[in-house]
Amino acid sequence: MREVPLHAVAHSRAGDKGNRLNMSLIPYDPAHYPLLAEQVTEARVLELFRHRGATRVTRYDLPLIHAFNFVVDDVLEGGVNGSLNLDGHGKTHSFRLLGLAVRVP
Repeated sequence: MREVPLHAVAHSRAGDKGNRLNMSLIPYDPAHYPLLAEQVTEARVLELFRHRGATRVTRYDLPLIHAFNFVVDDVLEGGVNGSLNLDGHGKTHSFRLLGLAVRVP
């Protein structure tokens, strides 16, 4: 097994609704789906976004299409209309997720 950044084996899209971030995670190779299910956990994603105020992560497994959906609560500083941040959108946060290290064969 070797450690690689998640973006080497998967892609992601993100969006936002209010103060909630929604991210897909889709491996390029469906054979990596079980490895990602084991390593990219709710707890690990919550820790990744905790510095932004995230309070909860829910992962939805979509095994028939070899994908995951992560919903991260309270991470957008109130959302686009309520944030003083220049980019209150969730679109860019998928890059943070794709920076996670995972172990693959």
